[in-house]
Amino acid sequence: MNIFGIVGWSGSGKTELLIKLIPELKRRGFSVSTMKHTHHNFDMDQPGKDSYRHRESGAREVMVASSKRWVLQRELRDEPEFDMDELIGRMSDVDILLIEGFKRSHHDKLEVSRPSLGKQLLASDDPTVVAVASDQAIPGLAIPVLDLDDVSAVADHIISHLKAVPSSPSVLDDAAE
Repeated sequence: MNIFGIVGWSGSGKTELLIKLIPELKRRGFSVSTMKHTHHNFDMDQPGKDSYRHRESGAREVMVASSKRWVLQRELRDEPEFDMDELIGRMSDVDILLIEGFKRSHHDKLEVSRPSLGKQLLASDDPTVVAVASDQAIPGLAIPVLDLDDVSAVADHIISHLKAVPSSPSVLDDAAE
């Protein structure tokens, strides 16, 4: 599985880029999954729902399943947070796994940067940042700087960097026939 990260400071546009990259990569024939890390406490469940009540009553894991999807929630309680590799090991194999966050992990990443936010570039001291996507030119970097609004160019860079090959024919191939 090819793993590639999208990192940047809050408000930089990581999620916006990611949700544009997914259909672009799928259009090219790649199977894509995502993983997002958050530092915030979050809850996918809703108070009053049966699954919420199962978890609140002490269940370690609760699976909710339907004909459209299934979700497995694991309550860590006093256990330590899983590291990225442990979490990846629980995912199904795909052509490209895009990871939002986990900026301190050691996988290759693209940094989303908006100089107007006034934040220091993560790429300045992180050798795993292999490119930057920005809404402005950033002179003096030894790595590629891509136009944040050119999703096709960002996808090209990720595919080239990973040397990724799609597992299914792309929509473009179908149109050429």
